[in-house]
Amino acid sequence: MQLQEIDRVETISKKDFISKYFKPQKPVVIERFVEDWPAFKKWDLDYMAKVAGDKEVPLYDDRPVSHEDGFNEPHATMKMSEYIDLLKKEPTKYRIFLWNVLKEVPELQKDYSYPDFGIKLMKGLPMLFFGGQDSYTFMHYDIDLANIFHFHFHGKKEVILFDQKQNDYLYKIPHSLITREDINFADPDYKKWPALKKARGFKTHLEHGNVLYMPEGYWHYMRYITPGFSMSLRAIARNPKNLGKAIYNITIMRHFDTLMRKLKGQDWIDQKNEKAITKTHNKLGIDG
Repeated sequence: MQLQEIDRVETISKKDFISKYFKPQKPVVIERFVEDWPAFKKWDLDYMAKVAGDKEVPLYDDRPVSHEDGFNEPHATMKMSEYIDLLKKEPTKYRIFLWNVLKEVPELQKDYSYPDFGIKLMKGLPMLFFGGQDSYTFMHYDIDLANIFHFHFHGKKEVILFDQKQNDYLYKIPHSLITREDINFADPDYKKWPALKKARGFKTHLEHGNVLYMPEGYWHYMRYITPGFSMSLRAIARNPKNLGKAIYNITIMRHFDTLMRKLKGQDWIDQKNEKAITKTHNKLGIDG
């Protein structure tokens, strides 16, 4: 893969963000944007255990998708206090994915504000993401192709991004938002996945207080180098083509895939995985 470092700035004005990153749809890491938030000093694993320890949280790991899984159905649940104890004790594959701050722990709203980046943020959808050491997300893009601002707290995280122009090289699974789950994007096997050599993307590391802007529809792979968590705020896709894809994904694609899992079971999953290889290699003229 041909990965370039994501631009990093200490802070940025609304005008510069719009002209240099939003309009050209280019990612950027802002290193010192949230130091005036109470969350900057307060938010760590111990604080989350204190304010949300009794909450039952949904957990996900890196097991392959099964036809028996519902859309975003968790693999396990645990009290937040127990989960944070696990994170601090030992490496774990369990992650918390799309945990709504407003709904679950309203008092956390006092610890942050909605920044003015020059585009309107959806204020009802602040989401938290937690992970243990070496846990990771599959390479995927979000169903609504939103503009995402990813605020990282506690620990260190590795990030790899691709835009939608790289779809032909990533072994995308048909009728889904993910690539082949057996690809290790941190250390890919190019003999097995030769198309990846043509993929052009971005990479960076996030630490406490960093903000990553991910443009509309960007593929993202994230690996927790140490235990930690992040919060995402989002703005709807502005590009009409991306907005159309988002509407299709939510109203048609998701329901079609769910129906086919019920009708064809694991065969549907296996067929999609195989098509990801044959379609990618045929398009690029790769044998095997």
